[in-house]
Amino acid sequence: MLRMMQAEWLKVRRSVIWLLLCVSPLMAAGAGYLDTKAAAAAGPSAGFPWTEMMTVMSVVHAMLFLPLLTGVFSALLCRYEHAGGGWKQLLSLPVTRSQVYAVKFLFVMGLLAAMQLIFLGMMVLLGTVMGGAGSIPWETLLASAGRGWLACLPLAALQLAVSTAWASFAAPLAVNVIFTMPNLLVVNSEKYAPYYPWAQPLLGMLPSGGISPNDFTLSMVTLFSVVAVSFVVFFACGWGYFVRKAV
Repeated sequence: MLRMMQAEWLKVRRSVIWLLLCVSPLMAAGAGYLDTKAAAAAGPSAGFPWTEMMTVMSVVHAMLFLPLLTGVFSALLCRYEHAGGGWKQLLSLPVTRSQVYAVKFLFVMGLLAAMQLIFLGMMVLLGTVMGGAGSIPWETLLASAGRGWLACLPLAALQLAVSTAWASFAAPLAVNVIFTMPNLLVVNSEKYAPYYPWAQPLLGMLPSGGISPNDFTLSMVTLFSVVAVSFVVFFACGWGYFVRKAV
């Protein structure tokens, strides 16, 4: 498994993936800066608005970019095998299909973890520069980034399954875009949002009570119960398809 991880690293170490990791955190930081600056201009506050800044940045990051980039990472990691009979070459080596699939999934989650760390770093840096030094709510910020990463588990499993099934690089991305756009409406629904994979990262990252303009409270136990069950289902279906796939 370790050698397979090293092989995946060699494939992507000079790819565009590393630039994509910074796109969403930078966009979110820009939104957080503008919102915090506007709040400061409106009048003095009791303390630095860490929670408000985290909410604004999380909406920009997790509503659109995080679900979209999950699909992009999955498609990019499978692009090399889809081109020029790569699956046949890979599976002719002394490795099992289960190992190949598990390594692909772990690499996707590793990339998402790296992006969450960059997002967290941008949030702390921005807040510190704007006057929040000494009052950084580390527990809240770390919990937000961690919950967002965990909430990506079913989405990553689903996107990897689609990316291994379709040779076209554009097709999985198109599907991902189509299902990410409804987030703008779905996250406002207490009934449907917890069960919608593309909305779960945002629900995980936002602070309690700030999930939507409707201001409904979503239990983290409920959300992550859904995340756990959907992850098992999506991963099992994708793995089952891959181990039986003709190449």
